[in-house]
Amino acid sequence: MDQTVTPQPVVFDAGDDYPELRKGVRELCRRFPTKYWRDLEGQPPSSSYPTEFVQALTDAGYLSALIPKEYGGWGLPVRAGAVILETIHRSGAAAGACHAQMYTMGTILRHGSPEQKEQYLPQIAKGALRLQAFGVTEPTTGSDTTQLKTKATRTNEGYVVNGQKVWISRAAHSDLMLLLARTTPPDQVKRRTEGVSVFLVDMREAKKNGMEIRPIDAMVNHNTTEIFFSNVPIPASSLIGEEGKGFRYILDGMNAERCLVSTEAIGNAWYFFDKLVAYTRESGMAGHAAGSAGALNLAIARAYALVRSADLMVRKATAMFDAKLPCGAEANMGKYLSGEAVWTCSNLCFTAFGLDALDPLKDVERKWRDTRMSRNSPVSPNMIKNFIGQHVLGLPRSY
Repeated sequence: MDQTVTPQPVVFDAGDDYPELRKGVRELCRRFPTKYWRDLEGQPPSSSYPTEFVQALTDAGYLSALIPKEYGGWGLPVRAGAVILETIHRSGAAAGACHAQMYTMGTILRHGSPEQKEQYLPQIAKGALRLQAFGVTEPTTGSDTTQLKTKATRTNEGYVVNGQKVWISRAAHSDLMLLLARTTPPDQVKRRTEGVSVFLVDMREAKKNGMEIRPIDAMVNHNTTEIFFSNVPIPASSLIGEEGKGFRYILDGMNAERCLVSTEAIGNAWYFFDKLVAYTRESGMAGHAAGSAGALNLAIARAYALVRSADLMVRKATAMFDAKLPCGAEANMGKYLSGEAVWTCSNLCFTAFGLDALDPLKDVERKWRDTRMSRNSPVSPNMIKNFIGQHVLGLPRSY
């Protein structure tokens, strides 16, 4: 009897995973049309935060999707969080006002004590506490976090914090801050990554005791701020994990951050791509704006290939993170590729629309401004290439 088995074709489907999440997020975003986001533009920082949108996401449970079920969340992997953020941005909304909660809470989950998890995660999951502020960036350190100057000095009661942070988004709308500060001077450690610690700071108390938050009027509506610490006392229980090992903890969380913000860029890229394709099909002027219809078609095809390539790399990085595999190279490459892809799509859309792109009612220029930051934040393209050169290719350190 012939036992020959006909080989089956290998099918690789990287389609829309988590369809139920995508559907639910799309329906929620429809309640906040583009006029809602336009009306926030031009408002002073104190009034421009999308409070109603963030509350709707909180009430629906999306912002606690990655918190384990035992603490009141949905217990979903990082890939599910990435799908939520991607869908928000493809819908024309913006998750920058609240996305930090997804990756900052991971530091508590992976490195916090049982007491810290019990105290904070259930409150964050039900929206009673907001963890939206991530205190890392400083005015004089750029992308080299090991050079940070903010200090947390040991006292009998805990620590006293002195220093300055800048470009800290959502600080005025957060109850808690994940703070990175130096606890050992750099000249007293063997490696410059040592002597840095992570703290979970209760900002409600800190604002009463020497912490000052100043809003920054920026090009994009991220409610970003500058924060000053002047002898701010924090209890010893604020320390997450072991003192001096915070840089490693933050690196772990940064891989999740890169995966998540990369999917936001991909969502924005699809937003522009959808508008671009529809505009090109409907308007005879689109081809002329780009030089010729043929040239525009080629540019659109290239943009599509860039987005799909970035999406595949980010999916790989996220899958590796969820599998607890080292994914620094993949997460960084995904961040780089998604930034390049969305910038290509946004510029192409802007060009095709011509002067119409300047009309706020077309909803191109607002998203275009938001997109530019995808190339530089939370890590610049050159720093990613430095990382690849040194840690992937074995080239000499270049910074």
